[in-house]
Amino acid sequence: MKYLSEYRNLEETKKILDEIHKITTREWNIMEICGGQTHSLVKNGILELLPEKVRMIHGPGCPVCVTPLNLIDKAIELLEKGVIVCSFGDMIRVPGSKKSLLEAKALGGDLRILYSPIEAVSIAKENPDKEVVFFAVGFETTAPANALSVLHAEKEGISNYSILASHVLVPPAMEAILDDKFCTIDAFLGAGHVCAIMGTKEYNPLVEKYKIPIVVTGFEPLDLVQGIYLAVKQLEAGKYKLENQYSRIVKEEGNIAAINVINKIFEIGNREWRGIGEIPNSGYVIKEAYRKYDAEAKFDISNIKVPENPNCIAGQILRGIKKPHECEQFGKACKPANPLGAPMVSSEGACAAYYHFSNNL
Repeated sequence: MKYLSEYRNLEETKKILDEIHKITTREWNIMEICGGQTHSLVKNGILELLPEKVRMIHGPGCPVCVTPLNLIDKAIELLEKGVIVCSFGDMIRVPGSKKSLLEAKALGGDLRILYSPIEAVSIAKENPDKEVVFFAVGFETTAPANALSVLHAEKEGISNYSILASHVLVPPAMEAILDDKFCTIDAFLGAGHVCAIMGTKEYNPLVEKYKIPIVVTGFEPLDLVQGIYLAVKQLEAGKYKLENQYSRIVKEEGNIAAINVINKIFEIGNREWRGIGEIPNSGYVIKEAYRKYDAEAKFDISNIKVPENPNCIAGQILRGIKKPHECEQFGKACKPANPLGAPMVSSEGACAAYYHFSNNL
């Protein structure tokens, strides 16, 4: 299969790993931004094959993991009000302050698990006497589809549809990490799927401001070891620049049509990140012109605020301060069947990756 099997080539991957060993002379901390990258690194045993001096630090690049508790609680409140709530499957077991969406469904809530927000618009059309809300969670990657659902509802004249938006942006999160006094990051592996939508231009200011290499990569083993090699090569040479390992998918200008759709419905605003707090200008909020499709405004649920679980260190894990197995609750009080935080239950969560694929138990 083109762009898949050749990037799982064991011999080619081993060659690049050997090169990384040859050129590494100092200790380097490299953060992979995306949870998909984390899962691939752990599942394929790449962490154990790297030089001891190359330490991979897992970043906050899992939209499910960084969705704050209050957003989960808002979706649950909508269910309890009799609203049909639609969601991708990866959100339903993430714990809120008291229960998950799945538990709310078991108590009678009308929760629908979908593959596309356009399906939710169809459900709204088929149920004109019911309010339908799509739980629109994600990074820049899923924003175009969620924006299109709003445009589709407007075109069809569907007034009983809205979205509960929780879109966060990668570059501001990277800047917040770099500004953290505990930060030890020397280089980043950028998230390829985000850059496939937004392009790479937004990363140049970070490279220049922080004098740090950023290498955009894909998610297969060869993608990742090539990205690590390029980052280490820069670090060892004392250089810093933006490189695109994922050029077969990512273009500098991104997907112009997708960007235009995003900009029609959303504007940039402040967003709260689970376990991290509010990051200025780090997310998309619905524009005033489309406010009637904003579930928070429509149902007056914007004031719901809840504290984080004090036993969960998800924030420290998402900022790269600690590894999952360094949490006292890991594999004990916190397991996939009964998670304390989103990183243990999300398909891209670092804690889930370590629990299922790592020997660090």
